[in-house]
Amino acid sequence: MRDELPRIVFMGSPEIAVPAFHALAESYPVVGVVTQPDRPAGRGKKLLAPAVKEAAAEFGIPVFQPQKLREPGAIEQLTEWNPDLIVVMAYGQILRKNVLELPRFGCINVHASLLPRWRGASPIQSALLAGDSQTGVTIMKMDAGMDTGPVLNTQTLAIDPNDTAATLSEKIAILGADLLLATLPGYLNGTVIPTPQSESGITYASLIDKKDGLLDFSQSAEELERKVRAFNPWPSAFFYVDDVMIKIHQAHVEKNDQEMEIGKRCLKNDLPAIMTGDGFLVLDEIQCSGKKAMNCKAFLAGKRGWFQ
Repeated sequence: MRDELPRIVFMGSPEIAVPAFHALAESYPVVGVVTQPDRPAGRGKKLLAPAVKEAAAEFGIPVFQPQKLREPGAIEQLTEWNPDLIVVMAYGQILRKNVLELPRFGCINVHASLLPRWRGASPIQSALLAGDSQTGVTIMKMDAGMDTGPVLNTQTLAIDPNDTAATLSEKIAILGADLLLATLPGYLNGTVIPTPQSESGITYASLIDKKDGLLDFSQSAEELERKVRAFNPWPSAFFYVDDVMIKIHQAHVEKNDQEMEIGKRCLKNDLPAIMTGDGFLVLDEIQCSGKKAMNCKAFLAGKRGWFQ
């Protein structure tokens, strides 16, 4: 029976794509994995393999790591694997026409939003930054555009007020894997028909840059708190005191009950706080450059003078 199932190539890189890969590898013949090259990481700049590469090794599935899919040999490797279907989740590269048209069932993408909202590279962070109350997963047949292809299936997910990019990614990873397995049989037998995306409600999620984490305290406290959650774990929301970078891992909002200049550091209920455009951003967990993360009451034991 397994030999009669379609041959699948999986394309994905980070941790969020691992549950979808596992679900496929346990149910279908995955004949190859395409993922990003190993990258230097950490202080020692040691090469770190993508999470999907490590997952593929557990199954003994061959892995291909081109710098770009358009480089010589890439399409030849895909052709050699002879896939009936390519499944993509958080791969990190645009698929060109020659790849999209290679498998007889085309290429489908597991996208971490309810398309057409948040097409693009950072849908999870964008939903948090915008204060969306819900997000979800879309299974889409890919075309030449950026997340513009017709929809096969969707599943909605509520965003918890305390969700960070990390916690929301974990939920979407599991939801995406389940929805993928639920959608594939109908797609493969022709009973699930791709439906064009709506022409209204289109938004775009731009690529996140490390510098985006620098906080501008003239913004509202609510906007800044969203940034703290959206940029956790990367690039982290941060600010500087005496040239020391301070990353904020957790914070909450309190209303302004006194006149104070924007950016002023003070204490609110024995916690460090910063005056923003319309209230206080109160810090719950932070990390000074080169140090471990700590709760802010412990932090104040050594740095109380920074918040007075």
